[in-house]
Amino acid sequence: MLNLFVKHTSCALSINENADPDVRTDMEQILNHLVKERAPYYDHVMEGDDDMPAHAKSSLFGVSLTIPITDGRLNLGTWQGIYLCEFRNYGGSRRIVATIYG
Repeated sequence: MLNLFVKHTSCALSINENADPDVRTDMEQILNHLVKERAPYYDHVMEGDDDMPAHAKSSLFGVSLTIPITDGRLNLGTWQGIYLCEFRNYGGSRRIVATIYG
């Protein structure tokens, strides 16, 4: 098994379709519709309009994935890919911890 863990609170990891790039733009539009910037009820606003929505989106997706390894290869579906989902407009560098166990 491979566990991936991103060490940040405003991005996430996801497995999604990796064949059509429209999936990425559609997912971004869906999330921006669900979690809007500058909502009047946000208290955490010191780090910019995109910061609190990024925390919420990160919580919706999660910061870790566990993927089976079979015969030395990630056992993903045909159309599946691993995504680092950046929810800040300018997120900076990110660190991902990869742990293999079994």
